[in-house]
Amino acid sequence: MAVTVSQALWFLPFILPICLFVAWSDMKFMRIPNRSVLLLLGMFAIVGLLALPLLDYAWRWVHVIAVLAVGFVMSSAGLVGAGDAKFAAAMAPFVALQDALLVVVLFSAILLGAFATHRLARMLPAVRRLTPDWESWTRKRDFPMGLALSGTLIFYFLLPVLLPQVTLS
Repeated sequence: MAVTVSQALWFLPFILPICLFVAWSDMKFMRIPNRSVLLLLGMFAIVGLLALPLLDYAWRWVHVIAVLAVGFVMSSAGLVGAGDAKFAAAMAPFVALQDALLVVVLFSAILLGAFATHRLARMLPAVRRLTPDWESWTRKRDFPMGLALSGTLIFYFLLPVLLPQVTLS
């Protein structure tokens, strides 16, 4: 992994509450608020300056533009929601280019787990009683992708902290 333990420890305390809020909001309302996207980007703008070398920090803003462009096309084609595309773009500068493939694999695994867990949870009466007004329970074809996107960013930074001796590149 290109992300260091130090970088992960810089970013993790700040991304964690934002990502948890995004996951909750997407499950409850089936939308990712723009303020969450802007908060994540703003947080990268500040903490990234402290956590990353300046040249690396500057290049990572290109990630935002690239992912936003791809997300716009995918959203226009109806493949993903606009909020999902914007949140993915806000996540992009956190990921080192060398870790892009790792993040795709991580996202794939987390997406499968989140989808299965979400579908199972909505069938459990106890869960439905605790969260009766969650929009994601009633959508048959839609899935709150913010759950998987958030989980991906959280685990991307947890991996080097929990397994610092393992190289996944």
